[in-house]
Amino acid sequence: MQDNNDISELDREISAKVAAAADIEALEAVRVDALGKKGRITALMKGLGGMEPEARKAFAAGLNQVKDKVAEAIAARREQLNRAGLDARLAAERVDVTLPVRPELEGRIHPVSQVIDEIAEIFAAMGFTIAEGPDIEDDFHNFTALNIPPEHPARQMHDTFYLPEKPDGERMLLRTHTSPVQIRTMQSKAPPHRIIVPGRTFRVDSDQTHTPMFHQVEGLVIDRNIHMGHLKGVLEEFAKAFFEVERVKMRFRPSYFPFTEPSAEVDIGCSRRGGELRIGEGDDWLEILGCGMVHRKVLEHVGLDPNEWQGFAWGMGIDRVAMLKYGIPDLRAFFESDLRWLRHYGFLPIDVPSLGGGLSR
Repeated sequence: MQDNNDISELDREISAKVAAAADIEALEAVRVDALGKKGRITALMKGLGGMEPEARKAFAAGLNQVKDKVAEAIAARREQLNRAGLDARLAAERVDVTLPVRPELEGRIHPVSQVIDEIAEIFAAMGFTIAEGPDIEDDFHNFTALNIPPEHPARQMHDTFYLPEKPDGERMLLRTHTSPVQIRTMQSKAPPHRIIVPGRTFRVDSDQTHTPMFHQVEGLVIDRNIHMGHLKGVLEEFAKAFFEVERVKMRFRPSYFPFTEPSAEVDIGCSRRGGELRIGEGDDWLEILGCGMVHRKVLEHVGLDPNEWQGFAWGMGIDRVAMLKYGIPDLRAFFESDLRWLRHYGFLPIDVPSLGGGLSR
């Protein structure tokens, strides 16, 4: 028969084991040994039925106290061990927030944006300013004022993006070149003019070297006593600065544009040895732009006397010269938003072009 002395001894023994448990697993073993289905305290509780009523009452009271005390001690010890385990884990995983962060990948400047900045830097040094205009134009500014007749192919649906017809019958369109900005400049300001016009243009065309939307830059000079020699000098200086060569051969081939007369296609000397394009050397030729003297009818459309004012203009595709300068094989990749492509061909934000520090990296 058990008595209260046995209960007190059991209490001390189990309490000592609880206090000595070094981890959760050891504490769980103590709990099972004391309070499990076959535990020591559980066995004593099962034996209460065989005791005399008076003895059972006194013994049961003491046994319940020990059971509750042991359960509380186990719960308290478990909390201590959990806290200690968490502290150890936090110490092991501690991060020093005073350390500098890992470097992240920087953004890149698109080659088209970079080339526009390079072109602007070159012509700004020659005294040109940048002019801008709307992407959506009317027929007069896009065609009529530029001496493009109604039967010209550019006016047809297969070449130009037209917007729905207005109630008055007029149809707006997406500009097919940046030349309308030249017209707007000559209409709004008095000459002389010396501007470049970079921007987006739109034509119904799409293949490896053409896209429905592309970037173009045009230039315009209007002044007294302007002649073809001025045009050739400006373009030669531009080509040397843009392609970063000391000398460049240029060839002006007679051509036709409705808004210039005479007109010319401009080729520059290059070499294609070993599959590598080199500007400024070799005996091959590469077309880069079109140009000419501003047509008399264009000057008359904007209210200028062609006997007093003369000028020249030129235009080239920004995407094309970017491909030539930086060896980009496919124009369609310009518009695919491929981050891998942009990391390869793009420029760091600190790569700001300047004639003194260098246009390209």
